[in-house]
Amino acid sequence: MKEQIVNQTFDEERSLYNISNTEVLNCTFAGEADGESVLKECRKIDIKNCSFSLRYPLWHAKKFLLLDSSMDELTRAPLWYSVNGKIENCKINGIKCLRECKNILVDKCNIVSPEFGWRCQKINILNSNIDSVYFLFESKNVEIENLTMTGKYSFQYMKNLHIKNSILDTKDAFWHSKNIIVENSIVKGEYLGWFSENLTLINCKIIGTQPLCYCKNLKLIHCTMESTDLSFEYSDVDADIIGHIISIKNPKSGTIIVDSVDEIIAEDAVMKCEGKVILRNQEVEKIA
Repeated sequence: MKEQIVNQTFDEERSLYNISNTEVLNCTFAGEADGESVLKECRKIDIKNCSFSLRYPLWHAKKFLLLDSSMDELTRAPLWYSVNGKIENCKINGIKCLRECKNILVDKCNIVSPEFGWRCQKINILNSNIDSVYFLFESKNVEIENLTMTGKYSFQYMKNLHIKNSILDTKDAFWHSKNIIVENSIVKGEYLGWFSENLTLINCKIIGTQPLCYCKNLKLIHCTMESTDLSFEYSDVDADIIGHIISIKNPKSGTIIVDSVDEIIAEDAVMKCEGKVILRNQEVEKIA
């Protein structure tokens, strides 16, 4: 049986430091003392129906549950260096949530947290809404499903990411990323995927100007593209696109199959560009 801490308020520095094998229920972490690190170094704890308004509450936590709880905008950097945790049905508004964490499940959460998830490993995000700038920067081995995400500069310098059934409204996404698969999703934003390697989009809707440039081993399978001009510049690409593209410019190599395109631009290239564009319905092949 776990010990229980119930219906209490804590605001001192390290109020529950290094507690273990404990349930923390219906507690409030806030007050005049404005103490930091209230649950630092905790082990095997279940936090349920609690509210937080203090900085750095869950650093170096191990084997934790955070359920049905809230963290306001004063809960700065709430979870760093923590491992083997589950965050479910929570509302989190503190900046820099999750930093260098490992093996964390996030499920049914609403999160507003700039710089969420930096340099993490083995993160699983399900059924959540997240607003973040530089979302998941330099993280790896991440699984995402049913996410609605907004914010700029997401998924940069990531490795080994799989996204399914999600809506991503994000500028400059996937820059310098490696080994990324996005399936059955909407990806909206300018300058998608520049400098990526092994980026694959399957049954996706891609929206926004100048997508997918300077890519290595880029693949699009049964995707649609909307408001996409100056696409694929200097990319190694194999793409099967349903519908229309505004313009394609200087693909470096590979084949782009599309129903129609307003303009194929082959000019001012700074490198050898031999990518082919095939207009499916017209059975016309052009070299950009």
